[in-house]
Amino acid sequence: MNYDEHGHGYSLHRRPDPRIASRIHAALGDARTVANVGAGSGSYEPDDRYVLAFEPSKVMRAQRSPGLAPAISAPAESLPLDDKSVDAAMAILTVHHWRDPVAGLKQLRRIARGAVAVLTIDVTMLPSYWLLAEYVPEVIEIDSRCFPAIELVTDTLGGTASVESIPIPSDCSDGFAEAYWARPEAFLDDDVRAAQATWKSLPPGVESRAISMLAADLASGRWDERHGHLRGQSSYDAGLVLVISRPA
Repeated sequence: MNYDEHGHGYSLHRRPDPRIASRIHAALGDARTVANVGAGSGSYEPDDRYVLAFEPSKVMRAQRSPGLAPAISAPAESLPLDDKSVDAAMAILTVHHWRDPVAGLKQLRRIARGAVAVLTIDVTMLPSYWLLAEYVPEVIEIDSRCFPAIELVTDTLGGTASVESIPIPSDCSDGFAEAYWARPEAFLDDDVRAAQATWKSLPPGVESRAISMLAADLASGRWDERHGHLRGQSSYDAGLVLVISRPA
């Protein structure tokens, strides 16, 4: 996703969810200095530690909260830090946007003395999500190419790695596409979709087709006939995972 072109207004709908934040911050352990790579507008940066944020998009850097330190303009693949110069590093729903995910992951491991936490999506779960399976199946193929396999992430980071599934709350405040699994009406909002990378790489006409189909199914009750049970669930596994790597 070209955030300089499509990132305007991103921070309005991509607010950190405290339940997801608690998992990320726990993964950082007792680190006092943290590098946030692909930092975007600053979601999930801990406020009780010293954070160095790296974000190549000027549009995203401009949307950082006044309470956050300015982000450094640098891509994940070439971080201007010495080896083992920070206690920990984090990369939150960003690896799939990197030009070279493997190179970026190696940089995370290079600069961090301790834990590296990567929040990403397990692409093997994509076909189980109703939005992708029924309305925009094109995304499954596109994202399967963009998101690195979880095994590739763990192998590249090395050390001792764990993979934690992160259930997505039904009222998740971070508006990535999987967050609205029980709130399908949200996808009818142009501003909501504008804050989701899911829609930016689609061929012309696919987004309007998908939204028209969804709107018709919501109006007719067909969506609720198939998926209405989701509205009563408190959380859902859509493949959101937290990979945590610690030095061997």
